[in-house]
Amino acid sequence: MSDAEPPAAPRPRSLGRTALLLLPLQVVFRGGEAALPLLLALWFGRSDATNVQVLLAKFFAFSGAILVASFQDSAFVPTLTKVRLETPGRMGEVAGSILTHTMVAGAGLAFLMGAGAAAWSHARYPPEITALARGLTFFYALHMAALSVRAFLVGLLNAHHAYAAYPVASGVGMLIALATIFAAKGTLGVQAVPLGLLLGEVVASVVLFQVARRHVTLRLGLRREPELRVFVGLVSAEVLGNVITRINPIVDQVVASWSSVKGGGTVLAYAFDVATLPTSLVQASFLSVMLSHLSEHSAHGDGEAFGRTLRRSLAWIVALLMGASLLLGLVRRPLVRLLFAHGAMDEAGADLISDVLPFALVGAAPFGALLVLARAHVALRNTRIMITMGILNAALNAGLNVVFFQVLGLGGIALSTSVMNLVVALVFWARLGAPLARLGDATPKKAE
Repeated sequence: MSDAEPPAAPRPRSLGRTALLLLPLQVVFRGGEAALPLLLALWFGRSDATNVQVLLAKFFAFSGAILVASFQDSAFVPTLTKVRLETPGRMGEVAGSILTHTMVAGAGLAFLMGAGAAAWSHARYPPEITALARGLTFFYALHMAALSVRAFLVGLLNAHHAYAAYPVASGVGMLIALATIFAAKGTLGVQAVPLGLLLGEVVASVVLFQVARRHVTLRLGLRREPELRVFVGLVSAEVLGNVITRINPIVDQVVASWSSVKGGGTVLAYAFDVATLPTSLVQASFLSVMLSHLSEHSAHGDGEAFGRTLRRSLAWIVALLMGASLLLGLVRRPLVRLLFAHGAMDEAGADLISDVLPFALVGAAPFGALLVLARAHVALRNTRIMITMGILNAALNAGLNVVFFQVLGLGGIALSTSVMNLVVALVFWARLGAPLARLGDATPKKAE
């Protein structure tokens, strides 16, 4: 297949049908991601070492958002969709240029963030913990760079409606990651976690690259294609807003460190892992597909189809997450004991997770609505609002953390995130009117 004579763009399946077909793949192949926190609790329990590992994991997730958020469910998808529909023969040059710049930026960012984390760990921790933190920092920095390449490939495939590759690649990569962590935990301790995740991301990226070659021949190079400048302009505000919100888990962990509860930060992290499991499945099987469809409606100037798809998506996502949250809340104590009270994790720790869980579950449906509405703004290329939305998100979370922690302890930290999700979702909805009106105004012009 050559870029000179690209195939006709495939007619995408309906959003609902595609999501339903993807759901079994997500459940089967991405089950390892759901099992990861359970296995980490089994193998490592809760301790000062796990607190350091969780905090550095959150730090590098925050740092990696600069690149990962540029591609997955971002303005990258509508940018490539426009190229695919209007000038498909240039897809190889455009995508290759963006990938090359991504690899350069990823390597530079990994070095800077790794150096910063190492310096902070040296100043913050005693010598015995500093050595552990250095090893964690090294592997997490490399993992962050690998994530950026994987995110690029996922966004590229989503723009071509090739959604099935990601769960398969993710499943294979997570299998490698879990096997590595299990094999190395006796020698490396918690340092085996980022090492395993790094190897898993490399394997997943190789699988995705082989699939991507069937759709486009990537032509690597530092050429500054016009679409590269458009992409950077669209995504810069989006990424900055996302990076600002990524500070929330770090703030949560800092506030949790004020608690006298042993391994409080670890307990809080596991409660959020359980609470966000339904949202993760929805995000993986539905939201990426929805963004691709909304991006095509936007590219065609079809405001009526855009609004219809958005309303139906919101209704289904909110209803599904409300039902899942209610069910998890009702069975939380026996479920959490079944999942976590094994190995190095004591039963008291599992009970603490179940005590915090309801406060996190309250925000699951608002978080789902927030994710849908954020993608609607992205599809409309209304990314300039993401900076102010990120500031609102982070400021609310930090302020509510301090207030609610004084009253509810670790549960208050989870509740602050839930309330923040609701407020931000409502503001996203309120700010959707103007860009939707502009899309509606463009519809008759397209018809002419």
